[in-house]
Amino acid sequence: MAGSGKTTFMQRINAHLHGQKEPPYVINLDPAVLSVPFEANIDIRDSVNYKEVQSQYNLGPNGAILTSLNLFSTKVDQIVGLLEKRSTPTEENKTPIKNILVDTPGQIEVFVWSASGQILLESLASSFPTVIAYVIDTPRTASTSTFMSNMLYACSILYKTKLPMILVFNKTDVKDASFAKEWMTDYEAFQEALQNDENGNAFGGVEGEGGGSGYMGSLLNSMSLMLEEFYAHLSVVGVSSMTGQGIDDFFVAVKEKSEEFQRDYQPELERKRNEREENKRRAREKELDKMMKGMSMATGASSSATPGGVQPPNDDDLDVISDGDDGDDFADDDEMDREGLQARYEAAMQGEDESTMADASFAKYIHTQRQG
Repeated sequence: MAGSGKTTFMQRINAHLHGQKEPPYVINLDPAVLSVPFEANIDIRDSVNYKEVQSQYNLGPNGAILTSLNLFSTKVDQIVGLLEKRSTPTEENKTPIKNILVDTPGQIEVFVWSASGQILLESLASSFPTVIAYVIDTPRTASTSTFMSNMLYACSILYKTKLPMILVFNKTDVKDASFAKEWMTDYEAFQEALQNDENGNAFGGVEGEGGGSGYMGSLLNSMSLMLEEFYAHLSVVGVSSMTGQGIDDFFVAVKEKSEEFQRDYQPELERKRNEREENKRRAREKELDKMMKGMSMATGASSSATPGGVQPPNDDDLDVISDGDDGDDFADDDEMDREGLQARYEAAMQGEDESTMADASFAKYIHTQRQG
């Protein structure tokens, strides 16, 4: 959320990895930021001019960020290819990178709920163990209502991205995050804090009476019950981006979630990828089948027509093949069966007969084969 210290946290984990002699590969995806306190290996601002996009398309701040991200996502294949090259040990690359840090746009809605954000995340997850770090402003989460709002937001992000998530309670130098961890593991502790907020008119109501209408307390109580299962799948760490406290715990959680990704998430991603490829293959086969049927109908119609509109002879007028004829004259008919056409079409599309396809269209290629 805004003001939670995402950029400062990014700077801290970047400096921590440099201190461990394991410099990360850093990607900045925020086109509107004026300056970043770390050096980015890939910066969206080098490819897309945010102000120019805003002016050219007559957009507001959020619309310009989203459009810039859409434009940048067209280069995602180049980005993933570069990352794969840098993370693979070779003779030229003797020190491959171990960590990739991605700083997302400041407006979280722009990244999480946009098609370009999903494309970037899925592209990264297809090649690397990918973990989401959701940064929370700990002092502002001290009230039960703000805490629950953050938890609901984290829940929606988890199920939208379908990737392992770490809750990072930032600014623990100002307020310790132990209360939040307790609320997530102890239902009665949250109920007690909720009751205190109600008695203190945190949800409105008549001064001195407390409790308000009771609607907010009942809603938060119900949501806390619902989120118990959600809490069980999260890693929670408290950090201070200013002092560096808890950064080691964060990277321990990253390692655990990376293993969880490979164990639980990667098989599902592979299944979805295979399903998409199978659907594409079926669609291509369906289109090919329709084309073959259309060509077969066109061939039948042209063979039944004669010059001058003369009707073709009936069956009684047809010549009969002699007993000595082995039927070789009809070998060409077998060339028009769907399997033969499909095999030659696929061979041609794969470049096995590039000279023929360079000289003529596919229809002419088929006609040439029939004549030959």
